[in-house]
Amino acid sequence: MDHDATGLRRDAGCGSLPSTTQPPNHPIVLSVIIPTLNEEKLIAGLLSRFTPALRERFGLELIVTDGGSTDRTLELCEGRVDQIVQHTGGERQTIGQGRNAGARVAQGEMLLFLNADVTLPSDLAGFLDALSAAVEEKGIATCRVQVHPDHATVADRLVLGTCDRIFWLFNRLGIGMGRGECHAVRRALFEQVGGYDERLIAGEDFDLYHRIAGLLRAEGERIPFLWEWTIYEDPRRYRELGYARTMWAWFTNTMSVTFRDRSYSEEWSVIR
Repeated sequence: MDHDATGLRRDAGCGSLPSTTQPPNHPIVLSVIIPTLNEEKLIAGLLSRFTPALRERFGLELIVTDGGSTDRTLELCEGRVDQIVQHTGGERQTIGQGRNAGARVAQGEMLLFLNADVTLPSDLAGFLDALSAAVEEKGIATCRVQVHPDHATVADRLVLGTCDRIFWLFNRLGIGMGRGECHAVRRALFEQVGGYDERLIAGEDFDLYHRIAGLLRAEGERIPFLWEWTIYEDPRRYRELGYARTMWAWFTNTMSVTFRDRSYSEEWSVIR
């Protein structure tokens, strides 16, 4: 266990279980990085989707980067992931800091950032194949984000369906947009642009894709938006704050990041 200059404690491996750990000397191609903060209700379900067979097929490592959980999140990660990176600083960590911390210890050529509250497609191998192919060709990709049909309301389908269409259009126009629930990017490209802007309280997801879109646009390329693939997010924020407040926060942060190079929000509320 060691510390780096950012105040992060690194636990290189957090225990081993034969059913989940990488085979010895397995070449790592894909690093899945999951930022967490008090996600004990959902994290085990997400990690369980990455079976030994899937991990071997994709040369996949799992990294959890924790922002200071006080519940059982880290306990539930033990033996299920390859590395845990813990934030031990006094100030609250931005999600960009958390994601960058995971990227720094990752060994894969491709980085896949997932939020801890997502539900992945039932055909996870097909999804990873599609993402990998898009990233290999263009360096970056994203997909649709919805509330799972088992829990979705009419408002969920209408609002998030509209968002997906807008974000698809942003990528087609070369503006760039990717929901933080699913960012897939080639490691070299991620490092070329300096990763996530750690100053941003919110809007860091748009900012990363916007900067990379500029590089691709100069080469006549666009960020692939995999319309045929959907991952599902927990609707907890929409249920507590409502869509009007949530969409206003998205809009104001996107505009502020674009034109002022900083977040509009001074704090992003944690909803669990």
